[in-house]
This record gives sequence, C-alpha cells and structure tokens, in this order.
Amino acid sequence: MQAFQVNSFDDRAALTTLAAPEPGPGQVAVSLRACGLNFADLLMQKGTYQDTPTPPFTLGLEAAGVVIACGPEVAEFSPGDRVAVFAGSGGLAETGVFDADRVIHIPETMSFEHAAAMQIAYGTSHMALNHCARLQPGETLLVTGAAGGVGLTAVEIGKLMGATVIAQARDAAKLKVAAAAGADHLIDASEDLRSAVKALGGADVVYDAVGGEVWQAAFRSANPGARLLPIGFAGGAVPQIPANHLLVKNLTVIGFYLGGYMKIRPEVVRQSFETLFAWHGEGRIKPHISHCLPLERAAEGLELLRDRKSTGKVVITMNAAD
Repeated sequence: MQAFQVNSFDDRAALTTLAAPEPGPGQVAVSLRACGLNFADLLMQKGTYQDTPTPPFTLGLEAAGVVIACGPEVAEFSPGDRVAVFAGSGGLAETGVFDADRVIHIPETMSFEHAAAMQIAYGTSHMALNHCARLQPGETLLVTGAAGGVGLTAVEIGKLMGATVIAQARDAAKLKVAAAAGADHLIDASEDLRSAVKALGGADVVYDAVGGEVWQAAFRSANPGARLLPIGFAGGAVPQIPANHLLVKNLTVIGFYLGGYMKIRPEVVRQSFETLFAWHGEGRIKPHISHCLPLERAAEGLELLRDRKSTGKVVITMNAAD
C-alpha cells in the first residue's frame, strides 16, 4: 500500500510503499477513502506538535473509509461498515489500522470527503463553544482566522447557536467565505482589530486560532466577563496572558485541545461527533472544502495550508476506483 510517511524530522514527508497492516485486539482495519489535512500535520513533519509520534509514521489526523477487517474483541464494527476515524496519525494512506474507540459509524448520506473534513474542525468548534465556553444566544462571538479550517466552523456553529458573529480574516476573498458561513460582521486583518470589535460592542466570547498580536488585540476587545478560547497559533507566536487583566475584567481563558479531550473524556468527544453528524444529515452544517486532491498530491495539499492558499479544508482522497 501507499502511505504519506515521515521518516525523519529533517526531511519532508514522502509517499512510501509499505506492507498493509493487520488489526490486533481491539483494532479495526479500514480501506481509507479520504483524509482531511490540518495545520498539525505541518507541525508533525517538523516534530513540534504536542502529540507527534516517533518516526517513521504516517501523517493524517482524521480520515474516513470502509472497514475491511476487525481484530479480536471488536463487536461494534463489521467489514463493509462506512466509518470516520479520529486517527491522530495514519490517515494519509490507502489502508490504516486504528483502535476501535477512535472509529465511529457515518450515515449512508454522508460522503467520505465530508466525514474526513468534519471531525477536527467541527469537533473543536462545537466542543469549545458549547461544552467549554457555553456560548449563549444573543452573545457576540469573535472568530479570528475565520476562513481557516477551524475558524470557518466556529463561524457556522456560533451562528447556529444564536450568537452574533464577528469574523476576522486576511483578505476580501476569505471574508466572503466567512460571510457565506453566516458571519454578521467582517473585519479585514489589515484593520485595527481591537478598535473594530469595540465599535461593534465588544466580544463576549473570543475564538482565536491565530495567536500573537491578533490574540492580544482580541483579548483587549473582550467585554467584562468574557470567555476566551486560545485554539491555536497559526500566526506562529504563543501569546502571554496578563493575569491582572483577567482579574480586573473578570475574564476566563479556557484552554481546549480536542486530542487531549479524547484521552480524558472520549465519551464527550463521541457525543459531539454524533451531534455534528446529525446536524449534517439535517442540512444544518456543510463542510467547506476548497481543495480535493489525490494521495500522490498530498505534499501539494500541505503546501496549500503552509502558504494559506486554502479556505476551510483541504481533503486528500485515495482508493477512488474501489
């Protein structure tokens, strides 16, 4: 089989021929059909992501496909089942073996591309806004990096939850994508973010995937009693948070990392995915996929993320002829 593998942190990942794996106890083998790319894949290539495996390993945090074999102690799945996999790694391959507790059935009406694109971006936004920040109808939600993989889903889910959504992104084309997802107000990254948000009444919840100076401006635009979610640091700089400002304005900063939640509260993550799949079936959410490329072009897909030339998700497909 073919897999997009990291052999060394000194070299970029490359397509590699490997023996097809066999499932062990509690594991499921899946013929993979699609894999969503994430910023974390870029960090894993360099060995700087918090959950990077030891090389050699196959990239790909979230995938979807068809079960082809089950190991002992697996009762929930059977060959032929259509599934999504919150893999952590191993999704950018023609075949993968995964622990059964990271696999979930998907509806017949859901495409593999949508299933692969939904888990991390929608799961992060749904759990961060609903489970952690407790976003309420009528509140104002500020989303930075609002046309990116997670940012766009935060706009969509925030609007579904009844919030007024302020979206910040880097150009008119990306702001147009955020507007289509439901954003009420648009702020270009060239504008003074703090002043623009303050002019709109301030933010009750901040969802920031950028970090650095963007976080600082968003932090200063928060209303008293606001909840702030540092989701990622795509801008490269991890911001420092002044505790005295938290005290004076009664602010709450909530750290959230979906992969970490999978380890401590996997049942909550699964419930979130089930809710999101149901919303998808009802037509309430629809993943925005800007690029869909075959496995042999996985490196190109990662470059699109690195150069910020994509919106929403980039999805890699495989086994299309099966």
